[in-house]
Amino acid sequence: MRLPQIGSDPRAPFPPADMAQRSPNGLLAWGGDLSPTRLMNAYRSGIFPWYSEGDPILWWSPDPRTVFDTGRLHLSRRLRRSLRKSGWTVRADVAFAAVLDACANTPRPGQSGTWILPDMQQAYLLLHRLGFAHSIEVYEEDQLIGGVYGVDAGPVFCGESMFSRRSGASSLALAALCRQLSESGVGWLDAQMHTAHLASLGAIELRRDDYLARLSAPHAQPPASGSWSTRFGHRDARDFT
Repeated sequence: MRLPQIGSDPRAPFPPADMAQRSPNGLLAWGGDLSPTRLMNAYRSGIFPWYSEGDPILWWSPDPRTVFDTGRLHLSRRLRRSLRKSGWTVRADVAFAAVLDACANTPRPGQSGTWILPDMQQAYLLLHRLGFAHSIEVYEEDQLIGGVYGVDAGPVFCGESMFSRRSGASSLALAALCRQLSESGVGWLDAQMHTAHLASLGAIELRRDDYLARLSAPHAQPPASGSWSTRFGHRDARDFT
């Protein structure tokens, strides 16, 4: 089947997500741009961009979808004990660019490069300035040692990437993100693709049609713009254990 090409109008609808290919799982369309309008339309439609250097922009909607119930993230007892002794602190939206850069440049097992390319970094920096993309940051004294960032799609927050420079730092960032979302009435954190690490933290798999139903439910809240920094504050790691 020929892969649909996205047109030039950023307001144009995407192909229905159930048209996505089974192999590779979720590949739906190509082309278009990474403008804020296009990106927010994509996330609200259960679609996200993911591509490598030299490729066109590729749009995906995998089935099933890996998600967290924001009220049920699981940290092991050993990790919780370690975090309580760590002295680490957690903040939100004070170092979005640094989290984005760290996610793009932290080496990962089995990966020789990054999909967070310069044009994608610029796109998410703009979404952050508009108040739709957010970060959670973990600090050891004044040093950034872990974090996660993603996009507010209303009833679902779409996690994009996380990094860790100390064991457990990214898990703490994820726990803090889930707490922030749960306290704001957002019940689901989209983690996109399954990994054993995410599953160990409580991630589950939803069928794509179930995921899309949560995005389009009549009572679903729209994305809320604005910084999280003041509302989140400066919190101790112990608050999330």
